[in-house]
Amino acid sequence: MSFPTTNATQELPAVNQILQSCGQAPVTTLDQTNPDVAIAYQTLLEVSREVQAEGWSFNKEYHYDMTPDTDNEIAIPNNVLQIDLTDNAANIEKDVIRRSGKLYDKVKHTYTFTKKVECDITWLFDWVDLPVPIQDFITARAATIVSSRIVGDGNQYQILQQKEAFARAMAMEYECNQGDYTYFGHHGDTNNYRSYKPYTALYR
Repeated sequence: MSFPTTNATQELPAVNQILQSCGQAPVTTLDQTNPDVAIAYQTLLEVSREVQAEGWSFNKEYHYDMTPDTDNEIAIPNNVLQIDLTDNAANIEKDVIRRSGKLYDKVKHTYTFTKKVECDITWLFDWVDLPVPIQDFITARAATIVSSRIVGDGNQYQILQQKEAFARAMAMEYECNQGDYTYFGHHGDTNNYRSYKPYTALYR
């Protein structure tokens, strides 16, 4: 399954990292006629989609207004991985899903919406728009998968799994720092809670 981006050459460094991790020579172009390059490239795109579908602070957007078109229908952009209604009073009588590329209300059994609908969305971004820790994690996971597909060396696979685990830890550290999460479970685009910081006593 192919998930092309606007400029395939942007993934070339990552593809070369995957190939080198599997003991293959780097390439200067993403030549799809080369089986190893094709497998590495397609695996990178697949893993990128899977990882982004988890929903991270960089690609998850809350309280996003979806506006009906002239037919009173709401088309869903192709780069939307997940979409759900924002939990608010205006949406309490709606239950929407994605169907035929549009929002569909299962409560009223209709594609028709007369007003804007507030949604929480997980976006699919191109490679160049991903944070570096996320790129590193995707590349490491793809390398592990490619190793199992074209090499089949158990020792190499275990080494790449360890690298993948480290890359995911770095990605989660980035996510925790970027997301400003708390024990109180605040979510969305704002976090009003700020915990007490002991070092502030030095300023008194």
